[in-house]
Amino acid sequence: MAKLLQPPPKFLPSEWQVANKSQYHRAEAQRSRSERLVAESQRLVEEIEKTTRRSQSDVNKKLEQRLQEVRFWKMELDEKLEQLVLVTEELLSSRTRLQNALDGLKGPLHITQLERRVGIDLVHDEVEQELVKEAEVIRGVTALLTRTVEEASEQIRLNRSAKYKLEKDLKDKFVALTIDDVCVSLNNNSPNIRYSESATRVDPRSVSLEDWLDFSNANVEKAARQISSSLELKALVDRLLSQTAGDLRRQCDAVDVAFRNGLKETKDARDKLATHLAKVMEEIASQEENVTVLEKAIADQEGPAKVAHTRLETRTRRPNVELCRDVAQYQLVKEVQEIARNVARLKEALAQAQVELKGLNRRQLALQEELQVKENTIYIDEVLCTPMRKSIPPRGGGDQGEWAGGLHPDAVC
Repeated sequence: MAKLLQPPPKFLPSEWQVANKSQYHRAEAQRSRSERLVAESQRLVEEIEKTTRRSQSDVNKKLEQRLQEVRFWKMELDEKLEQLVLVTEELLSSRTRLQNALDGLKGPLHITQLERRVGIDLVHDEVEQELVKEAEVIRGVTALLTRTVEEASEQIRLNRSAKYKLEKDLKDKFVALTIDDVCVSLNNNSPNIRYSESATRVDPRSVSLEDWLDFSNANVEKAARQISSSLELKALVDRLLSQTAGDLRRQCDAVDVAFRNGLKETKDARDKLATHLAKVMEEIASQEENVTVLEKAIADQEGPAKVAHTRLETRTRRPNVELCRDVAQYQLVKEVQEIARNVARLKEALAQAQVELKGLNRRQLALQEELQVKENTIYIDEVLCTPMRKSIPPRGGGDQGEWAGGLHPDAVC
């Protein structure tokens, strides 16, 4: 306990002086290092400030250049999008014309395929042959227009696909421009600047500048290809509608000529049938009169026959030997037999007359039916078909009711 309370050791004066000089030297060295560090820090701050300003200026220039580049591609995309929208609308209009033409062919094809006549007039004549050709032409035109409608629909789908990509690219470009505009407007005194821990990381979704250029360039080129294809298809639709209208017109003219020739021939046949019908009806009247005469003759034989039969039956009541076969008896029997033969002959003649009359009546009905067939044919060809056929296909002239390409909505025969 006594040792712990001993006073601290005493230093010599020389030791005290050495310790002071050591402190002086260390303080001077520390101050000198601090002065050098201050000077170097000032130079470093000035150098970094210049580097930061230069780097920020370079970034601003790059951002401005980037904005110009994005604006250029946005302008290219806008131009292609406008052209694509316009050509798609024109193609939609062309497809509508094609569809209207197709709808307008349904009625003519239906009427062309209908049986125009009945009975013996249902003949494969020149009109029928031309109508068959017309049906084939209409079916061929229908198939061609249907394929073209499908091609137009597919092209419209491709246009819309290209339009969707252009719009998506434009939307991304707009967002990028907005973001880069905000970036360009930022400065060191902007209120919303802040640190970000992941600012320098590479986003795995990011693409290279070459990929970016290729993407927009591919969208523009695809839109250009679809625009070119759409214009070619639209020109094809115009030529197709004009060509098919010409084909229908020529075949329609051929059918009209056949109709006129067939009408003339049918009217000649009708007139001859009417002449024969008049003669048959005259003969029917004569035969009916003959039947009446025969029936009256048969009826006139009933009286004599009844008288003869009554006499024979009455004479059977003669008594005993008076019931003899005398000359009167033989004459009465002969008279009954003669009347029976005459009645039989009259009935046979009547039967033949009735058969002939029935034949004449059947012939009259047949001629009348045939005349009706001819009248029906003439009515159909002359009254129904011929006026309606004037509108399929219509002749050119810019009618308000005329479809593009020459087809007409009123074409129904």
